[in-house]
Amino acid sequence: MTMTSDRRIRVLCIVGARPNFMKIAPLMRAFGERAGRVDARLVHTGQHYDEAMKDAFFRQLKIPEPDIDLGVGSGSHAQQTAEIMRRFEPVVDELEPAIVLVVGDVNSTIACALVAAKKGVAVVHVEAGLRSWDRQMPEEINRVLTDQISDLLFTTEPDGGKNLTREGIAADAVHFVGNVMIDTLLANRERAVPAATTLAGIDGFAHDARGYGLITMHRPSNVDDPVVLRRLVGTLTDLSNQLPMVFPIHPRTRARIADAGLDDALDASRIALTEPLGYLDLLGLMAEAKVVLTDSGGLQEETTALGVPCITLRENTERPITVTQGTNTVVGTDPAKIRACLDDTLATGGKAGRVPELWDGRAAQRIADILIAWADSQVEAA
Repeated sequence: MTMTSDRRIRVLCIVGARPNFMKIAPLMRAFGERAGRVDARLVHTGQHYDEAMKDAFFRQLKIPEPDIDLGVGSGSHAQQTAEIMRRFEPVVDELEPAIVLVVGDVNSTIACALVAAKKGVAVVHVEAGLRSWDRQMPEEINRVLTDQISDLLFTTEPDGGKNLTREGIAADAVHFVGNVMIDTLLANRERAVPAATTLAGIDGFAHDARGYGLITMHRPSNVDDPVVLRRLVGTLTDLSNQLPMVFPIHPRTRARIADAGLDDALDASRIALTEPLGYLDLLGLMAEAKVVLTDSGGLQEETTALGVPCITLRENTERPITVTQGTNTVVGTDPAKIRACLDDTLATGGKAGRVPELWDGRAAQRIADILIAWADSQVEAA
């Protein structure tokens, strides 16, 4: 374990895609508060790169500008993972970190973890142990492999630790600390842009006393298969007659909708399409929505923390605590199940839930303290 001359622990913190921003923000803040012990450097791989959105998120979440930007850009999973590894290795050689810290399950996560592990640098995985049990999801492969090569693993829910034990990870390497995504949500809840402000900027959008629904959809299993996409768009347009909906649309999803010839159906519905929104704008819309319909893992967690009913348009979830304790219901893409769940939500106010254990806004603080103690123990043992 390499330390700098003043016994500070050099940690390279990896961010690559939009979901990572919300996870890295509280960690950079916690490490900054411990600058006497932690020399944290931020590396942005550029896996998902949109200059305007990146600036908006970094500014809104008060994330420091990256020390290094690899500028990888888009590509197939193999191309992107390989290019991140190729560009990240010289950074490791130059900066000689003691630890590479990765979050979540995107290609940047596994790519940087692989480089670190092969060079003998300790790997720390934040949000470890989540499993959907669906190996057709690229993110599931990233999760499993990253956990297997990590030295220190932080979980968001007790099931994560059970999954890791089942997969042969030593118990003393695993720490249940809570959820850094919820750290960010709680830190910014009062700063969220009011829904009324965002809705007022949408031409022609009107909602009644029942409120509005929020849609997000981007997973390949939903948007890349034209049959599934038509089924979902048809169902959502029908449901918008009961409840008007706002759909901040991912550019890739917009392109697939156009390719499938579904633009006219959406134009004729009560679904308002918007450009992707900044974090504070989306948080405000989500907090005041009657219901959220999504295939996003992060939104399943955020709706549970906010107490907002969530209908997940997937066949499975890697975040089961949002179902067993939270406000989430997994319905898949079957129109009858989606419709029945929305009907029940509108009739009853939706599934009641509670905030899971340790989702209290202090996960990053716990991670920073455990990481320092662990690094010190590694030096003493060497």
